[in-house]
Amino acid sequence: MADCFVMSTLHFVYLPRNTTETLICSFPEKSSELQNPVRVFIMSATNNTFENVKAVILSAHKSATSRDKVNFYNSWAENYDQDVAVLDYRAPSLAANSISSHFTGDRDAAVVLDVACGTGLVAKQMKRHGFRHFVGIDGSEAMLRLARESGLYQDLKQAMLGEEQLPVQCDSFDVVLIVGALSVGHVPAGVIRQLCKSAKPGGCICMTTRSNQDNLDFKAVLERELKQMEEEGLWICVEVTEVEDWERAVSEEEDGYIPGAVYLYKKL
Repeated sequence: MADCFVMSTLHFVYLPRNTTETLICSFPEKSSELQNPVRVFIMSATNNTFENVKAVILSAHKSATSRDKVNFYNSWAENYDQDVAVLDYRAPSLAANSISSHFTGDRDAAVVLDVACGTGLVAKQMKRHGFRHFVGIDGSEAMLRLARESGLYQDLKQAMLGEEQLPVQCDSFDVVLIVGALSVGHVPAGVIRQLCKSAKPGGCICMTTRSNQDNLDFKAVLERELKQMEEEGLWICVEVTEVEDWERAVSEEEDGYIPGAVYLYKKL
């Protein structure tokens, strides 16, 4: 299996950092050939109020293609950590807590695969529980750059989740996580088979998804696939944790906090 994938070159045009909106443009080969500009809201450090963060998240829903989504996350990367803190985004710590409660191996030696790693929020939480060795995969080069700067990862790879195979060897990891990415319009539920393949026999696979109204159909598909894989003898369910206060709601139809779920499985 190849160690990496080459993506088309993307070029970005940013407005000054104290603005709240920018136009992101992708170019094929020549910078003069503008294609499909995508308008998204970008936060500045002085403007990341909840309403502004909400505007950022909602603008992501307008990203129709995979390239649009990569553009969005590239543009958001610099302010991502501050913005999700405003959302009181708890998934990284909840996933890390679930693994920590059930992992019985040597944490110093364990190798963790962090799929859709973003800037490294999950690895940061896992390190607090004694894990030291991380490999990260993400589709956004800007997110990977920040993950690299964190110093947490021994290796980082770029791949379009759901469109490419994970660029890792099978049966290689003690822990595999995907946190925050399994949801409607993002990473498809079928990716979980690749997560299972990448884990060592006896390894832990941890996944999360939202349980709010917009994501219920996706969650049902995900849970059917989880159960099917268990019936096929690929893994067993260790724990499913339903959480009421997952993160602050951003849709116009919801108030307060939305729910979410953490799934922990053991590969057979």
